[in-house]
Amino acid sequence: MSVPLHIRAAGMVTAVGLDCASAAAAMRARLDGFQETRFIGPGGGWLIGAPVPLPRNWIGEKRLAHLAAGAIVDVLSKAPELGSDFALILCLPETGRPGRPIRDDAGFARTMLDCAGLPATIKTQVVAHGRPSGFVALDQARRLIDTGRAAHVLILGVDSYLTTLSVAHYIAEGRILTNDNANGFIPGEAAAAVLCSTAGPLRLTGLGLSREKAPIYNRQDKDGLDLPLRGDGMTAAYQAAFAQSGRRHSDIGIKIGDLVGESYWFKQTALAMLRTQRERSDVQPIWPVAASLGNIGAAVTPLMLGWALEAKRKGYGGTGPILVEASSDDGACAAAVAEAA
Repeated sequence: MSVPLHIRAAGMVTAVGLDCASAAAAMRARLDGFQETRFIGPGGGWLIGAPVPLPRNWIGEKRLAHLAAGAIVDVLSKAPELGSDFALILCLPETGRPGRPIRDDAGFARTMLDCAGLPATIKTQVVAHGRPSGFVALDQARRLIDTGRAAHVLILGVDSYLTTLSVAHYIAEGRILTNDNANGFIPGEAAAAVLCSTAGPLRLTGLGLSREKAPIYNRQDKDGLDLPLRGDGMTAAYQAAFAQSGRRHSDIGIKIGDLVGESYWFKQTALAMLRTQRERSDVQPIWPVAASLGNIGAAVTPLMLGWALEAKRKGYGGTGPILVEASSDDGACAAAVAEAA
C-alpha cells in the first residue's frame, strides 16, 4: 500500500457479543454462539446456527439493518467528534448468492442509516463480493483518503446465512454442518465496522487480492478439466501482501482467517503457508472466526480487523504483525498484513 491505512476504531454485533469489546473477549476465550435455530435440518431435528440475540424478533432486511446500525453506533461511540463526516463503504453478500438476505442495496443503506440516526446523504459505496468484500473496501478506502476525497472512511460489513432459501440451498449442496455431514459450515449472522483514517492504533501495511483457479465449486468443464487445488490464489494474495509490507511469512506472529469450517478452506490456507514460508519461525497461531460465529459472510473482514485491533490494544496480539485472510466460493482470495502503529 502506498500510504499505510490506519484502523482507528471498530464496532461489532455478533452472536457472542453486541459490541466490539465483548465480542473480541468472547472470541479470545473461544466461546461460541451456537444454538438450535428455527430451521429444520435433513434428519428432522433443529439446525444449529449462530443467530444474534436481538431485543425484537426482526426478520429480513430490517433485521440486518438493525445489526448494521448497532455496529455503526458502536464504532462511532469511540469517535463522537466525527458526527456524519465520513465516507461509508458497505460490504454485502454476493449478488448472485442463493437466499441473499438483501434485495435492494440502496434501500437497505437508507434503512440502516435511519436506524443508526445518521443522514441518508452520507456518501456510500457498495462492495458485494461476500467474505473478501472488506479487502476490496480497504483498497477503496486508501484511494479515497490518498486523493483527499475523504478524511475518514467507515467500512461496514453485514450478512446472514440464516435465511430459508440459504439454508435450503446449502443443505442441498451438502455444505452445512449436520449430524450426517461433518464437512460443513455453521450458518451465522453478524455486522462489523472499522473506522479508517491516517492515524490509529492499527496500521495496514500490506494488501493482496487474487483469484483461485480451482474454487470450491470447481467441476469438470466441457473439456474434461477438473483442476486440482494448489492454493495459487491465496499464495498470490500472501505474496502481494508481504511484498507491500516489506515482511516475510516468518515475521507473522498471528493469523486470523474466515475458515468457515469446510476442509477446502483449511487446505487452501495450508498450501499458501507451505508455498510462502521460507524461513524457520515460531508457531503461528491461527484464530478462526467461524469457531465462535460460524459463517458470517461479508461481515467477516471488518470483524477480523476489529479483533486484530482489540488484540493489539489489549496486549494479547503478540509483538509481530497479524496476517488477516479471507476467500469466497467463486475463488476470490485476499490477505492483509496489520501491525501496531
